[in-house]
Amino acid sequence: MYVRGEMVLSNISEQEALKRADNKLMILYLIDKMDMPMTNAQLTDFFVAENLLTYFELQQLLAKMVEDGYLDKLVESGNARYTVTDMGEQTLEYLEKRIVQSVRSKINGFVSENRKLIRKAYEVTATYFYDHPTREFIVKCGTYDGDTTLMELTLSVVTREQAKLICRNWKANVNQLYGKFLDLLVEEEVEAN
Repeated sequence: MYVRGEMVLSNISEQEALKRADNKLMILYLIDKMDMPMTNAQLTDFFVAENLLTYFELQQLLAKMVEDGYLDKLVESGNARYTVTDMGEQTLEYLEKRIVQSVRSKINGFVSENRKLIRKAYEVTATYFYDHPTREFIVKCGTYDGDTTLMELTLSVVTREQAKLICRNWKANVNQLYGKFLDLLVEEEVEAN
């Protein structure tokens, strides 16, 4: 682990400490190259599928990197998304060359093959939470194009099942729903005779 530019070893061999440091650099490199927050599942899919880390190693490293200030962890609807902090970027900039070229190539290939898919998943959100004062569930749905908000919708419903259904339907039908809402909102009102 790195602390203020120094290597600190505690109860582990120097070789194990270097391996952990290299593994942390791989994680920083992937998230940095993806250039958007990544979920725990997305990180796990890559590192486990490529036999670079086990699930448990990855979870320990992510927790430690958040604790040490190299990553920020944002939780939305129970899904954690990780971003690289300024300290993480500085560390990566300084130590990126320690990452083996074959690993960098795997990461770069994964990024170019999956960036659009991951961005698409990130651009549609649907979450809910229980509002204690009103005793209702608040559902927040949105669709985005990069930094531009295309539509955000907040609804209040009575049951958790309704909230889950709205979230599921929003994610499955966002293009049709967005189009229908837009058509209805820009339609000229026809006068009734």
